[in-house]
Amino acid sequence: MIRLPTIVKRLPVIAVRWIEPNIRLFRTTRLPLVWALAIVIGVLTAAAAILFRLAIGAIQWTWLGSSAETVVSAVAGVPWWMVLIAPAAGGFLVGLYLTFIQPKQRAGGVADVIEARAQGGRGLALWPGLSSAFVTALSLGSGASAGREGPVVHLGATIGTALCQTFRLPDAARRMLLACGVASAVSASFNAPIAGVLFAHEVILGHYALTAFVPIVIASVLGTLMAQAWFGDVVAFVIPQYQITSLLEVPAFALLGLTCAAVAVLFQFALIGSDWVARNIPMPLWLRPTLGGFAVGAIAIAYPEVLGVGYEATDAALKHQLPLTTLLILLVAKTAATSITLASRFGGGIFSPALYLGAMCGGAFGLIAAAVFPELASSHGLYAILGMGAVAAAVLGAPFSTTMIVFELTGGYALSIALLITVSIATGLTQAVHGRSYFHWQLEMRGVMLHEGAHKWLVRIVHVSDFVERLAEDAEPGEFDPAAGEPYLHLTDTLETALKVFDDSGRNRLPVVDGADATRVIGHATHVRALRFFNAELINNQVEEHR
Repeated sequence: MIRLPTIVKRLPVIAVRWIEPNIRLFRTTRLPLVWALAIVIGVLTAAAAILFRLAIGAIQWTWLGSSAETVVSAVAGVPWWMVLIAPAAGGFLVGLYLTFIQPKQRAGGVADVIEARAQGGRGLALWPGLSSAFVTALSLGSGASAGREGPVVHLGATIGTALCQTFRLPDAARRMLLACGVASAVSASFNAPIAGVLFAHEVILGHYALTAFVPIVIASVLGTLMAQAWFGDVVAFVIPQYQITSLLEVPAFALLGLTCAAVAVLFQFALIGSDWVARNIPMPLWLRPTLGGFAVGAIAIAYPEVLGVGYEATDAALKHQLPLTTLLILLVAKTAATSITLASRFGGGIFSPALYLGAMCGGAFGLIAAAVFPELASSHGLYAILGMGAVAAAVLGAPFSTTMIVFELTGGYALSIALLITVSIATGLTQAVHGRSYFHWQLEMRGVMLHEGAHKWLVRIVHVSDFVERLAEDAEPGEFDPAAGEPYLHLTDTLETALKVFDDSGRNRLPVVDGADATRVIGHATHVRALRFFNAELINNQVEEHR
């Protein structure tokens, strides 16, 4: 029997044995450096987000005489032809920039960030990211109907990725720092630190690992503090205090969720369909945003509320300042304007338009409900808030972070039950129809199937160069005759391609030839080594998500 004094003496040894492996893991995963870099990324991303907003305002001032977000009020002071010409002129400049300067000839967005996360935090070069931000500022400043949040997320992730290149960090740390840039961007854009943390985990990382929580929170808080220091501690929409009139309204909230699902589904179909049409109309790249700008300007002559990010119109819907007919017309007009904008290669995101459409849908639903059940229905401004969260959550595929963004944007937490009902129903029904968020549809258009699970996308981002057994440096390159019909691989072939060649040929070992000279063997790939590498990547992915 061990005596108590003996146990007390052994406690320090037991404690050291317990703590030491955890400290060693903390250091080997470079988490102290990640935390320090999270501070830098949070500050730099917030500064970039502030400059981005100022750039939009500066470009807008050149034709509206105002840099404020009250675009509708400013448009009242300019002639109608200016409203028609300004988006087209901006589109012409955007088209020239995309043709001659911008890499990939398009602006970046959230889908690019998700793809970079899948590639181990790589794939977002600094110059294309900064250039993409300029394209988007030019687009939104000239009146393009889109959001600024997605481009800011891309910019923040680019900054995080650029800092990673200075240090030799493991992929898990790279992904954390990429998410730190995203969190700071969201929190600085919305003055919503909690939403920034949730968005980075839910949409970008796709998991809630504890090791990622601390650096992401650090970056998000710093992003909020810097934005508050510059713009002030104010929410995006200052609305009256709404409350639920009766619990008998719960069926109405469920019906609103169904209605918002229909709006979200149609909005995504409009985005996808307009993009398909634009891709199948041959024309010079510089002309595409020019014509798109004319179309948006033509809509804006009658309904200037569609211009820009649309926060003024959204705010009016939340304050029940718009009649039913206007709400319904703007629902259609904004859908058309945003679809044309993005299909025309203007820079911009879909978050603000989704909030806009949700507010219009909810406001219209509230007015109709009040007319049918005047004793039970709450203010239609309350329904506008609920609709705003439901449509945005359904389109983005981000119910948790979107719910929190709505809470922090409006300052209203008393509506949590109603908001959760509408968001869950809208998200579930939209998922049932589309099967994926808008971001994952964009990725599928590039052949990146991330929503199907790690086993599906890993085989497409792992290449033969990752598991090839190269010849020794002093060895003579082997000779190979590709015309003989024997199977072989290139370094750039994906794991999916390699496994198919192994399966079709029945070989366990294949030569890997030089990309420039297919007769020159530079190494060999084995079936066992390929499968071992694939299994190791799957295990690492699971460990990262649960650590």
